[in-house]
Amino acid sequence: MTVLPPAAVLAVALALAGCGGEPKDGGGQGGGGDGTQQPAADPATARFRLVIGDLLPRTGELSPFGAPGAKAAELAIDEARDALERDKVEDVTVGLRHADTKTDPATAQAAARRLVDRGSTCLAGAWASAATIPVAQSVTSGRQVPLISPASTSAQITTLEDDGFVFRTAPSNALQGEALADVVEEELGGVDKPIVVAGRNDAYGQGLAQTFRRAWEAKGGRLTSSPILYDPRQPDLREEAERIVAGEPEAFVIVDFPETYAKIGGELLRTGRFDARDLFVTDGLADEGVGVTVPDRALQGARGTRPGTLEEGEPARAFDRLYTRSDKSPAERQTFDAQNFDATMLCFLAAVAAGSNEGAAIQSKLRDVSAPPGRPVTFEDLPEAVRLLRRGEDIDYQGASGPIDFDAQGDPTVGTYEVFRYGRGGRFEIERQVQAKVGEGVIDDGGGSEGSDGSPGGSEGGRD
Repeated sequence: MTVLPPAAVLAVALALAGCGGEPKDGGGQGGGGDGTQQPAADPATARFRLVIGDLLPRTGELSPFGAPGAKAAELAIDEARDALERDKVEDVTVGLRHADTKTDPATAQAAARRLVDRGSTCLAGAWASAATIPVAQSVTSGRQVPLISPASTSAQITTLEDDGFVFRTAPSNALQGEALADVVEEELGGVDKPIVVAGRNDAYGQGLAQTFRRAWEAKGGRLTSSPILYDPRQPDLREEAERIVAGEPEAFVIVDFPETYAKIGGELLRTGRFDARDLFVTDGLADEGVGVTVPDRALQGARGTRPGTLEEGEPARAFDRLYTRSDKSPAERQTFDAQNFDATMLCFLAAVAAGSNEGAAIQSKLRDVSAPPGRPVTFEDLPEAVRLLRRGEDIDYQGASGPIDFDAQGDPTVGTYEVFRYGRGGRFEIERQVQAKVGEGVIDDGGGSEGSDGSPGGSEGGRD
């Protein structure tokens, strides 16, 4: 996330109690599964029921990401149950509960409380950074429940005072800012052209605008002004549009979601000094359905970056097969579906490693199971992973979304990004993939896919 995209455009009418999502038993008080079970000293003899909570944007600005994210979490639970069955582990069970955040901070906090009160001791979510931050501060950290966001990318999360209970499988916007700056430099043929940076005034917009600014200025590039931030709830953005074009920029970098950009994009066009071919955007505006609400002329020719899922490598290909061949709805993939699969899977693996459904015990194992050293395993090796963990051995989970390797702050250290472009009629096309690593910027150009028909689409499912 961080706050990302949105638009009711692709919203899928999927009931909150989604298939396979509601555990048939379990529950109890937050931090303790059923309120009576205690952590087992030996994972091999552990007996517990794990309930994983899934905080999803079923409705609201990020609703296009809700249904695919729910499906991905359910697929992870299916794989976990299958692994336990194949390994004949009868004393450990796992269930899943979904809750709608409505892409709203207050609703997200209430949803998180309900999940924890009903026995969820590890949560996947939230998606928007503006929801993840207050959920961590007011609900999960104090109750020692790990919170693993699949989409919140705000750099503020890295330094959040969360007692070590916040993790994420999507990279920080500090990485996306560097990746976007490299893409803008390449597209403009250098850094000598004046550009303007603007965005929504929230954790997502502020954070990404500032990280891009720092990366751009480090290259020697200049801005026409300080980043221009605007209230996404403001009905009239005419004055802000005039400020954006005032310095005669030759390129525009705008961090927003579809519903708000539909308003300011129209105002930019009315200035007569804006051309979308000079526009660069981020994951919040990366979605095939954006053109339904945003004027075509405000997007045609725009380019941008969004977190993606590695297309190369067996884990990525295996997850794509798993998702597309499943009869669960929806059939189409979306940005951050693989990241939510990984968030759910890591809750399960850490609980098995700890031999416990207690939140603090799960948190203590999340870095161990996600990073070296340890036996590299993918979700296809899950029965083997369960056997190793129950013997007290170490694993290094290779995510469906790519390397995770949580650092000391709970952030992944490598990010995969897709470089996209909007063509005629709002056609959304992925041109190539790049990878960025903390402290190194873009480190690899992975080629690209032709068009969006088979690619995960969307934006920061969990934008903020």
